[in-house]
Amino acid sequence: MRLHLCGEKLRRERLHLPDPAPGQVLLAVEACGVCRTDLHVVDGELPDPKLPIVPGHEVVGRVLATGRAVTALKEGDRVGVPWLGWTCGTCDFCRRGAENLCRAARFTGYTLDGGYAESMLADHRFCFPLDPALDAAHAAPLLCAGLIGYRALRFAGDGERLGLYGFGAAAHILAQVARHQQRKVFAFTSPGDTAAQDFARSLGAVWAGASTGPPPEPLDAAILFAPVGALVPAALKAVRPGGIVVAAGIHMSDIPSFPYRILWEERQIRSVANLTRRDAEEFLPLAARIGIETSIERHPLAEANLALDRLRRGLVNGAAVLLPR
Repeated sequence: MRLHLCGEKLRRERLHLPDPAPGQVLLAVEACGVCRTDLHVVDGELPDPKLPIVPGHEVVGRVLATGRAVTALKEGDRVGVPWLGWTCGTCDFCRRGAENLCRAARFTGYTLDGGYAESMLADHRFCFPLDPALDAAHAAPLLCAGLIGYRALRFAGDGERLGLYGFGAAAHILAQVARHQQRKVFAFTSPGDTAAQDFARSLGAVWAGASTGPPPEPLDAAILFAPVGALVPAALKAVRPGGIVVAAGIHMSDIPSFPYRILWEERQIRSVANLTRRDAEEFLPLAARIGIETSIERHPLAEANLALDRLRRGLVNGAAVLLPR
């Protein structure tokens, strides 16, 4: 399913994939999650995508063939492919462990063809081994919603009271990690979205309510998954002195001006950019160890446009996943 022009629907096409180049692997895609970042690409909210592009960066697949010099993976291995798809490995950011900020980085489903397909090519360095026993559809959201959520949680610090603004794919995974860490989760949703609030409570949230109002007690940190800039000052008001507000999305509407007094007392705002291999190496074993359960709705690959539209309209509880076969 291929995007030719931002703002248009994806087209179903048959493409020829070349043999994997040195360092690449050819994968049979088993499942690909539908992420809000895919929406930002399709709707033209992210600049300069490679067009035409095959979206999708929450990929679970099996290795069909390996390029020269690939020794860590072999035919038949189950792997996951995330958003970060290639880095130079030599720049200052890469050398100091901040490969997510590499100026030459390439991204799956944005500047590299992704997983809305039956097969794809990927750099073996950014393919992460997955348990063959995992259900591919349930594992797919871990590759972005899970990884970005985990990185955002690390940036949020160790505070007990954690607010999650926007309770979708990432938040429903992160809530389970936070509860495992003995934190109290406060879920913020669109006003009147009682289904999302009930969903949050079912996953252990101690409170769920509208993002337009305050929580019942001050938060130690808040993570924003909803791409709404107006939530930044709202979250600042919700956190205690010294609290942290983490903007976890790759795209957000403009943040409105706000009085300095709600930032004062050493409150912090910080963003999350992409992910690193270290995030995957830490989070994926953790997810398996604590038994993260993803809530998904399944769609055949041909329904990619429908799945994107359901996500756009806020109709997906948890995550949508495409199944090529």
